[in-house]
This record gives sequence, C-alpha cells and structure tokens, in this order.
Amino acid sequence: MGGTMALLPPFIRVSRATRTARIAAPHSAAASRSAAAPHSAAGLPADDEVLLDVPDDRLGPALVAAGRGGYESAAALLARTRERAEWEYHDRYVVRLASFARSRPEWFEEWRATAPRHPDLLLVAAQLAVDRAWQSPARAELLREVSPLITAAAQSDVRDPVPWRIALDHARGANAGHKYFEELWAAAVRRAPHHYGCHVAAMRYLAQAWHGSHRECFDFADRAAQDAPAGTLVQALPVRAAFAYLTDGCGPEVPRERLEAAADRALALSARFPSVDPWPAEIRNLLAYVLVRLGRRDDALAQLRLIGPYATSFPWGRLSDDPLGHFLTVRESVRSGQSRPSGQPPGHPRNEHGGPSHPVDH
Repeated sequence: MGGTMALLPPFIRVSRATRTARIAAPHSAAASRSAAAPHSAAGLPADDEVLLDVPDDRLGPALVAAGRGGYESAAALLARTRERAEWEYHDRYVVRLASFARSRPEWFEEWRATAPRHPDLLLVAAQLAVDRAWQSPARAELLREVSPLITAAAQSDVRDPVPWRIALDHARGANAGHKYFEELWAAAVRRAPHHYGCHVAAMRYLAQAWHGSHRECFDFADRAAQDAPAGTLVQALPVRAAFAYLTDGCGPEVPRERLEAAADRALALSARFPSVDPWPAEIRNLLAYVLVRLGRRDDALAQLRLIGPYATSFPWGRLSDDPLGHFLTVRESVRSGQSRPSGQPPGHPRNEHGGPSHPVDH
C-alpha cells in the first residue's frame, strides 16, 4: 500500500448548538420515527438514544450513591476489585470516581474524614490531586507537590499497579527524565505485566508531543501487544498509536501498512467482547475513528453497530468541545457513505500538550 497521504481528512468540529438543534428539531412522533428510520435500517440506535460515558452495572450504583452523599458503595466497589486483583476495572473505577469527586466532593470528603488511611481512599485522592494539578498553568510545579500522595497510595497496597499508573502520568506531566520514568515503569510491570493503564501511560510518555516519537510509540505498542494474551486490552495499544499519529500531523510518516495492522489487531480484540457493551466501548469508539480515517467504511459501520448507544469522551473529546455531537456527526457520515459532512471546514484536534482532554484516557 502507499503512504498516508490518501487517508481521509479529520472530521469537523461540531458546536453544542448544532447538536442541540439537530436533536430538538423533530416535534412530532411521525417526524421522530422518520429521523430514526435511517439509523434503524443501518442497525444503529437513534441519535437521542446515544449516551456519553455510560457507567457499567457495578460503577453506576456507586455513582448514584455518591451523588446522594454516600461513599460506602464506592469504597466497597474499589475494595472488591482490589482484593480480586481486577486491575483494569479497579483503574477505570478510580479514574471515574476521582472525576466525579471533582464536581461532587461531599461523599469523598466524608470518606476521607471517616477512613483517611484506607488504601482506596488514598488512591482516589492521588488521582484527584493529579487531575487538579494537570489543569493548572503551573502544572509541573503542582504535580511535584502531590508526589507524597502517590507514594502513600503505592505503599498502602504493594500489589496494586494503579498507583504506579498514576505515578507514570504524574512523571510525564512533571517532565521527569527517562531514567526515573523507566524505574517507575519497571515497578508497574512487576505488579501487572499486561496492565492496560500503565501501558497507555508509558506510551503517552513516548509520544511525539512529549518525550519520544511516533515510531517509538508504535514500536512500544506493537511489542506490548505481541507479548500480551489475545483478549487483553493491551491489544488496543497499536490503534492508540495510530490515533495519535493521525491526529498529530507532525513527525516522519508512518507506513500505511502499520496503521492497517493496528486496526486489524483492534478488530480482533473487539470481536472478543459482547456487542452493545459499555466495557469495550472506548476501544470501539477509538477503532471506529481510525477505520474511518483509513477509508474502511464497512468495518467502521460494523464497529458503530457494536458500539450501539455507548459513545465515549475519548477519542471524540480530543477532536471537539462536544464529544457526543462529534460522534453523532461521524456516525452519520459513515451511515450515509460520506467521507465528511459537506460544507464544513476540517477540525483541529488537540495534541497531547493542551486542550481540555483528561490527563488519563482509559
């Protein structure tokens, strides 16, 4: 195959007003049925049935309880996943609960007052502190100040790789050198050799926009995927590397064959999960974007059917201020066979340095 010059262009940025107007337009039941009919015929849910970042059946009740001010359900969920060494779930739940605590802190403050040395409380506190520091113009300085929180979380349960994933993200934002980063990485993989979050953190450190290059990212991702069991989330690392390359627009060209191989590996991983399931939704959203950029419309449409109503902030939040609206626009372009909605300028995706994207994209 040729180089990447023939790839489809990035998608447009969609405003919230456009998204709201498009959903609010049908006023009658007949109009609603008419608007939903093309999506139904394509095996896709209607626009107004699609939700963003839907929690799974275990996280959902914990978030509801936290919204009412109670921490017990969240604490029990994290304790259960930690005790069972369900590290992928444990990591994802820590990220979501820390994000929730930023806007609704009452339950978290009560937990901290009740059990200030609990391992999972310390873990959420470390994640929350890193998230807050990451958004500041004085990020590097503030991140150095939260190091003791990460250390406390790591010491509270020496089996848990999640504090080390937080430490890897922290080191990237604090501009730590390669030697220190490699020490953190070694400690992380000793605890969980195929932990997806730790691998993502390491790969982002190696990104073109930070301390490495696209080639280093791909080499790292391919080696990790080859070494990991077929059903692990690490199989999605190469398609993350492809996404970073396709949205970065800088650095030496990556061969088309390498991008295609990354997409094929992620397709094989997606096929191992049930359809219309929130757990693999982020990987499928990411894969759908890459497939469309590669011009593989049929494969992209198949992934959109598997995604169903489960849109995710990553990757669409890297491309637009309205990730749900952007997902729906891309989905419509795939359904209708368009490469990009007409009459709109190309978008300007955020790189790894800036924008409102979350410091940890699981």
